[in-house]
Parts: sequence; structure tokens; C-alpha cells
Amino acid sequence: MPTATATARIFAGNRATGRIGLTVAARDGRSHRNAVHEDGSLRVRFPNVEAGALEAVIVNTGGGMTGGDRFAIDIALGEGAHLVAGTAAAEKIYRSNGPDAEMSLRLTVAAGAHLAWLPQESILFDRARLSRTIDIDVAGGASLLVAEAVVFGRAAMGEAMNEGLLADRWRVRRAGRLVYADSLRLDGAIADRLGQAAVTKGGIAIATVLIAPADDSQLPQKLEDVRALGDHFGGEVGISAWNGIAVARLCASDGAALRHDLIALLAALGASVPRLWLN
Repeated sequence: MPTATATARIFAGNRATGRIGLTVAARDGRSHRNAVHEDGSLRVRFPNVEAGALEAVIVNTGGGMTGGDRFAIDIALGEGAHLVAGTAAAEKIYRSNGPDAEMSLRLTVAAGAHLAWLPQESILFDRARLSRTIDIDVAGGASLLVAEAVVFGRAAMGEAMNEGLLADRWRVRRAGRLVYADSLRLDGAIADRLGQAAVTKGGIAIATVLIAPADDSQLPQKLEDVRALGDHFGGEVGISAWNGIAVARLCASDGAALRHDLIALLAALGASVPRLWLN
């Protein structure tokens, strides 16, 4: 009979780890990958479908995450570089016997650069445990668009996330100054919490869209364009601007409705989603 220490070592040895380190530079009027580091089950591919901007697609060759897995993505844009980055498919977070699946995302955007981080949604299965940190540094004169979505169970498959953990921590700094801090923690009976009117009123799909800077001269009109779509949205959508950023919150009854609303919102903001979203 293995000891507890031996069992822990066996468990740790069978956990997935992965890291992407990507730097992007502007050269000759185009954006180019400057350095690429891949480790473990994470890979990054470059379909190059946008003129001027580089496109990066993150692939998890492990097919998902579960308790004890640890992934990290670090993307840095040099001055004047443009990048559209996302994932090849929705990330699936499977049931855990105790430990959290850990995801760390760091985005650094230099002056004059623009980054659009548009991954497909993270789907949490029953008793999944996900702990995620998002740290963003945006230089003065840089711009950023981030959209992150979470779906609690696949309703179309008759699945629900009744229990588990989602711990989500965001920190955004502009020119070294903290301009946005947000922390979300749902632990235990998640379905019961989501059923509360002050939480999601039964909605099982949520998203946050962040834009920086919010002092773009066109942004006030874009915000009005989003608000004018009120009757077009299938779920609830709200957007506000303050402190040099703009943030939209979305809540929907399922993942399909959330994706519909996200695509409509991004279009109103003048952004198109990666083609993989539409496959």
C-alpha cells in the first residue's frame, strides 16, 4: 500500500503542465513573432489571416484541464506591434478530486501596440475547480481588448455544474498604475448561488469584456452602439467606462446565447472575432 507521500508524488507526476511565452515585434509595417516558447501540452500556431496584425491560436494538446493541472500564458507586445490571440477551442475544466486546476495569464502591451485577447469560453464541468489569475500591463499609448467567458456546464448536453470552484482574479495596470482590480469566487454549491437573483438569476454563462484605454474619441459612440442593441441581446448586457477603461458584463441562459451576445457586442465595438469562433 503506497504511503500518502508516494500517492501525492504519483498524482503530481500525472498532472498536466503547460506554458506559452510569446513576444511580438513590429517590423517593416507588419507584426512578427519575435520569440516563441512552448512547454508541456500548450502550443501556439500562427494562421496569419489578418493583414498587418499577427494572429496567434493557443492549442491545448491535452484536451482540457483537471485538478492539479497548471498552465501559464505570457504574451508581450513590443512598440507598435499588433496581435489577435485566442484559443482553438473552448477550454474544458473537468471534475477534480480536490486540487485546483490553475491558469495564469500575463499580457504586456508596449506603447503604440494593440492586443486583442479573444479566447473561446471556458466550460466548467460538475465538481471542477479552476483558479485563474489575469495580470495585464498596458503602456501609455497602447490599446487592449480582452474578452473572457465562462460556462457552468453544457446545458445542450443535459449537464449542469452543481458544485465546484471558480476563483478569478484580474489586475490591470496602465503606465504602471493600477486601474482595474476584480476578484470573483464561487465555491461549493455553485448552482444554488447562480440561482439567486442578485447573482445570475439562473444564468449559467457569464463574460467580461475589457477595453483600454477608454479615452478613445470614438468610444462614447461605441458604448451607445452597444446599449442600442438591448433588444437584440438574448441575455443581460451592461457596459460602463471609468478610470481610463471600459468594461462590459454579460450573463446568459447558456453558452450559445452568450456567444451570440459576445459576437454582437464585439461587432458594435468595431472588433471581429477570430474565424475559429464561427466554425
